[in-house]
Amino acid sequence: MNKYEIMFIISPVIEEAAVKQLVKDFEKVLTDNAAKIVKTTDWGLRELAYDIKKQKKGHYFIFNIEANDSAAINEFDRLALLNENILRHMIIKEE
Repeated sequence: MNKYEIMFIISPVIEEAAVKQLVKDFEKVLTDNAAKIVKTTDWGLRELAYDIKKQKKGHYFIFNIEANDSAAINEFDRLALLNENILRHMIIKEE
């Protein structure tokens, strides 16, 4: 089982209900691709070190997951790149 940490920043201009739905959708993407979500951390709205897509703040989330193969990670990465409400994301494989 490989362990991963996924951090992503959601745009602050969308409503709180839309943020929760977006997080729920990404959780579903991971679980549908045979990944197990160990921990979800909501850091809340924080100020960014520099402007990203003309935004000064962002809503931070962290997923700690376990996955056998990279299908879940690749699908998350693909969808995060396509979603205009995700300002940035980073996937780290833990040793």
